[in-house]
Amino acid sequence: MVSFGIEFVPFKKIEKLVNSVVEAEKLDFENVWVTDHYNNRNVYVTLASMGYKTQKIKLGVGVTNPYVIHPLWTASAIATLNEVTNGRVFLGIGAGDKATLSTLGIKFHKPLTTIREAVEIMRKLLQGETVNYDGEIFKVKGARLNYKVKGSIPIYIGAQGPKMLKLAGKLGDGVLINASNPLDIKEAVEKIREGEKEREEGKAKVVVYTSFSIDEDYEKAAEKAAEVVSFIVAGSPPLVLEKHEIPLDKAEDIKNKIMKGKILDAFKSVTPEMIEAFSITGTPTDCLKKVREIIEIGVDQLVVGSPVGPKVKNSMRLVNQEIMQKI
Repeated sequence: MVSFGIEFVPFKKIEKLVNSVVEAEKLDFENVWVTDHYNNRNVYVTLASMGYKTQKIKLGVGVTNPYVIHPLWTASAIATLNEVTNGRVFLGIGAGDKATLSTLGIKFHKPLTTIREAVEIMRKLLQGETVNYDGEIFKVKGARLNYKVKGSIPIYIGAQGPKMLKLAGKLGDGVLINASNPLDIKEAVEKIREGEKEREEGKAKVVVYTSFSIDEDYEKAAEKAAEVVSFIVAGSPPLVLEKHEIPLDKAEDIKNKIMKGKILDAFKSVTPEMIEAFSITGTPTDCLKKVREIIEIGVDQLVVGSPVGPKVKNSMRLVNQEIMQKI
């Protein structure tokens, strides 16, 4: 049975975010994923605030990376949050994006090795072990927590490329696929299943992190979706654009407008084909059809990601009533 999660980007005041999460809990969303970027509010402070005001919804990072923050610090933070929420947490970790790391003066180096070592170190620490780790990227001597972690904290690996998807299938408790199109999701799941063949036991949960925009009015939903889709198009490599029959010159035009700060012009340049390729957008009927296609591929959770819709609380209600209750 598929579950539903929801993404929140902490650019709004924490009080407003907490109110939205309280509403998400009432609407039976299972997971809340909060993004981790230096230019937004701190992810762990935000999640802790959410934890104090909720009772059952699971809370986690979607996603952090081991280049900016050492895996020992990340493990300590998520373990503390686990205590605050009485065991309702999970951790998402990925390699991060080159553009942001470049802004911070951090080299994007050996992402597969970096993620593998980070996950191994965090698991050991969270399981109460004293960590001695002589890796290629990380060297740890005698690290341990001064308190016991309640239960087991799931680690989800954010993955896009085929090698990272295979690694995530082999190593992760779950895999986070950043995609909205059934074609992309199907290809990703196939790579995850290949990686699972190297696991000693169990399977990795597959979580699809979509760009989602729902409203009774299609045009309003599409207009809001364009705000996110424009950045997806600008950051997509030519092979992805060609697969979805998106003209490279149009994608380049959107990228140039964003780089020049002409954000509204970039939004207006997004085509219906781009919205179809890189989001789940439209009326409840439109969105339900696409969600059903994705579920048939074999996923464990669908995350209703940014922008959610023109009016977030109304869109959350529509997801519950018109999609979650009909699946």
